[in-house]
Amino acid sequence: MTLPQFAPAALVTAVGGLLAVLLTVRVIMHRVRTAVNAGDGGDPQLAQAIRAHANFVEHAPLALLLLLVSERLGTPALAIAIMGGVLLVARAANAWGLSHSLGPSMARQAGAGLSLLTVTALSLSILYRVLFVH
Repeated sequence: MTLPQFAPAALVTAVGGLLAVLLTVRVIMHRVRTAVNAGDGGDPQLAQAIRAHANFVEHAPLALLLLLVSERLGTPALAIAIMGGVLLVARAANAWGLSHSLGPSMARQAGAGLSLLTVTALSLSILYRVLFVH
């Protein structure tokens, strides 16, 4: 049996999946506690949990897709690992910030900024590889 080639994008995607599950479970736990089946029922903690989950679901899929495409196009594994690590830290920080306040927070802003930076870097990497390398 041979070991598969190191695939940092797959590792980042798996960890991102676990973070998505954690955020989903938080929403479910708040819904059970508050007996609110739809919306947030005016409960600020439930609203925060919903927003943290929704924000992850809004931003992570595109970033993970870009990470996988970039890896597939030959971006070095170290670069993929670094960008993937930044993405995970960014999404976790953003989720933590949103879980504690719906208003501005350093964690939320840093997470959003790092996420946009990662998406931009990955997009530019893909464009470079498609237009100039292949």
